[in-house]
Amino acid sequence: MTSLTGSSILVCGASGVLGGEIARLLSAAGARLVLTGRDRDQLEALELPGITLPADLSDPSTPDTLVQRTLEAYGTLDGIVNASGVVAFGAASEVSEDTLETLFAVNTLAPMRLLRAAIAPLTASAEAGREPFILTLSGVVSEVPTANMAAYSASKAGLAAWTKATGRELRRAGVRVLDARPGHTETGLVSRALEGTAPKLAPGLDPVFVARRIVAAIVGGERDLPSAAFTEPSAG
Repeated sequence: MTSLTGSSILVCGASGVLGGEIARLLSAAGARLVLTGRDRDQLEALELPGITLPADLSDPSTPDTLVQRTLEAYGTLDGIVNASGVVAFGAASEVSEDTLETLFAVNTLAPMRLLRAAIAPLTASAEAGREPFILTLSGVVSEVPTANMAAYSASKAGLAAWTKATGRELRRAGVRVLDARPGHTETGLVSRALEGTAPKLAPGLDPVFVARRIVAAIVGGERDLPSAAFTEPSAG
């Protein structure tokens, strides 16, 4: 079991619905948070203790800044939750260059840069006897690439492959790398697509349920959360 009490955790994408829910649960468990996202108002609306830091993960310099600010605030970095992400729809042959670049900058490159920036403090956390982790959210499309979402699926599949490989690399250092792949979740992200219109989707998962499952996996020491791990209990 991983204790969150007193741990310092950087939550990227905390201004989103799912990131905000995860942040609430981490705070309730006693974690000290740095909350980041694009929307300052949404971050402040969480009304959680900790550091609020609006940031744009598509900027290559942002990960280094976020890690440094976390260390300045708390002296340690014990975990990263990357709940940031963007989506786009449309045929692979029609997705614009700008959209391709933004999809991969936010969904794929930003998590890579975050870990690169954080590897030294996360390793130091492990050496101090804590149980550091980094959690990514590649989603179900990394398991099942979807037509008319090819570019988005590819950006998330790249993230999933990177997470799996780095998890193996960092196991001996005591840093846990965990990828979560929930199915479509009712966060409103599809209505904020960079490009295109979402296909008709079945009702999605409850973000509160998804957040609870993710935090339970962090506490429970899990190393992989496939889509099958997100089965909501029946109402009956």
